[in-house]
Amino acid sequence: MVGATGYIGKFVVRELVSRGYDVVSFARERSGIDAATTADKTRNELKGSEVRFGDVCDQASLKRNGTRDEQFDVVVSCLTSRNGGIKDSWAIDYQATRNALDVAMVAGAKQFVLLSAICVQKPLLEFQRAKLKFEKELMASGLTWSIVRPTAFFKSIAGQVEAVKGGKPYVMFGNGELTSCKPISEADLARFMADCLEDLDKQNRILPIGGPGKAITARQQGEMLFELLGREPKFKKVPIQIFDVIIPVLTMLSKLFPKLAEKAEFARIGKYYCSESMLVLNPATGKYDADATPSYGTDTLRDFYRRVLKEGLAGQELGAHSMF
Repeated sequence: MVGATGYIGKFVVRELVSRGYDVVSFARERSGIDAATTADKTRNELKGSEVRFGDVCDQASLKRNGTRDEQFDVVVSCLTSRNGGIKDSWAIDYQATRNALDVAMVAGAKQFVLLSAICVQKPLLEFQRAKLKFEKELMASGLTWSIVRPTAFFKSIAGQVEAVKGGKPYVMFGNGELTSCKPISEADLARFMADCLEDLDKQNRILPIGGPGKAITARQQGEMLFELLGREPKFKKVPIQIFDVIIPVLTMLSKLFPKLAEKAEFARIGKYYCSESMLVLNPATGKYDADATPSYGTDTLRDFYRRVLKEGLAGQELGAHSMF
């Protein structure tokens, strides 16, 4: 298991352990946001698996400290760049994941389960291009593969919970109906990924997946929060056209100041998520299709919001994933 300490990875490890698999989790000695998670904490979080430490960006380290010349049946990857920046995307979404594939084949693995993202259907960003390059190479590898492309995670749309709870308006772009998604919980997604090891119908397939229920827009997310708080909805509308000013300026300045190229990419990421739905894209019509987006699991966004409004966001590690 690579990417074991990530937001989804930890749940996948626990799910695999609960099903009786013999799991080896490969991780950095310091992981998490700002490398705040120690080796001892990582071992505790991944209890039930054997935790081995090294650097997935270094293929020799992955082989020496990870597989250790032992034989493995399956590699599961939940590797993903932390912020989607240009350099990080190619280092993690492509190269580190490619390292895992190469080492997996040397170790005799016959199956590879990959956590990808539904947004790669319309690749306008570097992290999407990096993911697609690896997906293509995985499919050509000769291994049995499953490429899981989830819609939004609960945590990715939880960034405003505390602000709204504290009395602030819910911020949305345009009328709040520009995009929609079928958010899925970390636990349900982990179960779906574990199913890929056992379910032949999920093998050698690209698998878009969302959570239970109908697709929900940003406005509906805000309305749900206010309803659960027993308050009248209060929204703040931000024109999406703001990105059409920011992006060209940063792109132009990046030619003089190369470090701004990453900031320009972050702005493009912001615009993408504010203008593109996290649903299956119909290639014939070019439109997103909620009905064609499969649902899985039992955890609902309403239950998640209800819980975090009561208990807070401890453990969600919003970090660089939170726009607000």
